[in-house]
Amino acid sequence: MVDETSMPSSNDSLVVALYTTKISGLDDQHWDQCTPVSITHQWSGEPAPQTRHAEVRLSWNSEGLAVRFVGEQREPLVVSDQPVVESKTLGLWDRDVCEVFLAPDDINPNHYFEFEAAPTGEWIDLALQIGPGGRETEWDYKSGMKTSTRVSDDQIVICIFIPWSVRIPKPDVGDEWRANLFRCIGSNEATRYLAWRPTYTAEPNYHVPEAFGVLRFE
Repeated sequence: MVDETSMPSSNDSLVVALYTTKISGLDDQHWDQCTPVSITHQWSGEPAPQTRHAEVRLSWNSEGLAVRFVGEQREPLVVSDQPVVESKTLGLWDRDVCEVFLAPDDINPNHYFEFEAAPTGEWIDLALQIGPGGRETEWDYKSGMKTSTRVSDDQIVICIFIPWSVRIPKPDVGDEWRANLFRCIGSNEATRYLAWRPTYTAEPNYHVPEAFGVLRFE
């Protein structure tokens, strides 16, 4: 049973993307002005070890949305020894990754997009729809996403950049989308799935739109 006192509070349902004229790098000063949110729990709501926590900050400009993860890394990475970064990597979710789920239409969060990036720079983007028949995945969806990463002895930094497009249109200041943020770390299936907004499913499952929080563009 999950200890309710350890669950994220209702105040943890909002993440803000701060506008900037230029998004340039992992250590750009504009990141210091962005309000962070923390990934500190497993998908189930159980607290995750501090050595697996991650901080996430979001920023946007006229070209797209940037999501930067800074994660504790005190254990061996679970990554490919022959990474391919020129094309999407199916099955990337079985390794160490950071993930962003976005639903631009907050009235219909069952239609959403998934973006993943690994410490190696590998990536995958998917369009998804949950309907009466279950989850449908558009495997050949092409967002034009880009990644930048850095790995040190005790930390990973991963940035996912998602350009605006017909399907993910540029928002206006004050717009609110639905979103969730995740980190997969380690090889233990029972503990490797962390979430900003836990999904509280019986088995690990990130594809729960009703658990998405609010992403506000400011």
